[in-house]
Amino acid sequence: MVKLLDLQAITAMHGDEYKAAVSRVIDSGWFLQGNENKRFEADYAKYIGTEHCIAVANGLDALYLLMRGYKEMGLMNDGDEIIVPANTYIATIIAITRNNLVPVLVEPTWEHLEIDVDKIESAITPKTKGVMIVHLYGRIAYNDNLGEICKKYGLKLMEDCAQSHGCVWKGVKVGALGDCAAHSFYPGKNLGAFGDAGAVTTNDAELASVIRALANYGSQKKYVFKYVGMNSRMSEPDAAVLDVKLKYLDDDNKARQKLAAYYYEHISNPLIKLPKRISDENNVYHQFPIFCERRDELQEYLKENGVQTLIHYPIPPHKQECYRGWNARSYPITEKIHREELSIPMNQVVSVEEAKEVVSALNSFR
Repeated sequence: MVKLLDLQAITAMHGDEYKAAVSRVIDSGWFLQGNENKRFEADYAKYIGTEHCIAVANGLDALYLLMRGYKEMGLMNDGDEIIVPANTYIATIIAITRNNLVPVLVEPTWEHLEIDVDKIESAITPKTKGVMIVHLYGRIAYNDNLGEICKKYGLKLMEDCAQSHGCVWKGVKVGALGDCAAHSFYPGKNLGAFGDAGAVTTNDAELASVIRALANYGSQKKYVFKYVGMNSRMSEPDAAVLDVKLKYLDDDNKARQKLAAYYYEHISNPLIKLPKRISDENNVYHQFPIFCERRDELQEYLKENGVQTLIHYPIPPHKQECYRGWNARSYPITEKIHREELSIPMNQVVSVEEAKEVVSALNSFR
């Protein structure tokens, strides 16, 4: 079986370094908000190119805290609108609605799978306060026109970088393209912890200070609480592991890009559509999505032929029961993506032989 994601093999690549990092934490006797967090925050901020990085418990918390921070600063209020792609993972939407803000769903383009920037301006109303872009599948969702639109209307540009660690736009890494960004380090990510973990990056010192306090029960000083906060902390072992992994992120992404190039050059089945190929610096291939009108048949065929796959994602946010009030809405491009998408094996440990097996199975599907 060619695995979609082989975390055991990925971890084994630098296993001794991870063990040494975790042992260092054990020997220190300090497991939360210590030197490992400080080191990772500094190293990740430097890598991204921002002044601030705040380590938190997970990616959803990072997304929530961005907008909660703006609310505490008086820059967003209940009922304000946030423009967001209709085809994102549910976490992006949950973070908006948990803040009592209103998601305004905008269709992606079928060609690029990311939010259609040309449709954003027409979605802006007097209540619009921000745009949340999602670099889905590891593909860049930003362009210069988007930046100009946000400046023109005074909107906060927020990035969901859960799937795009290391992706670049004209020399600037995602996470530093807008006003602030949320990052997830779920184990399966390009930069993954050994459990849940996340971070916020920004150049806004006030926002960083507010978010750091909110994530620590609302406290900026021990036992003094300025905000009604939450407990959202990255563990010291995860910070130590992530700091090791960060050293290898760019090389890991290059291995993913090499695998993607092989797929683009050899997948030739007319029943299978591939997303438009873009520059490697604009795509770190967190996933390699393919599209087929007979997606479920294809998935079963691949399983029978030893290829593991996963659907990202079978049900779009506006069709989920938790947002049942939106169920009658129609977003045709989003629905087509969710109906036809299938992710094939994509990670830095897929061998040439395994890649050939994947391609052979795909091309033999009839």
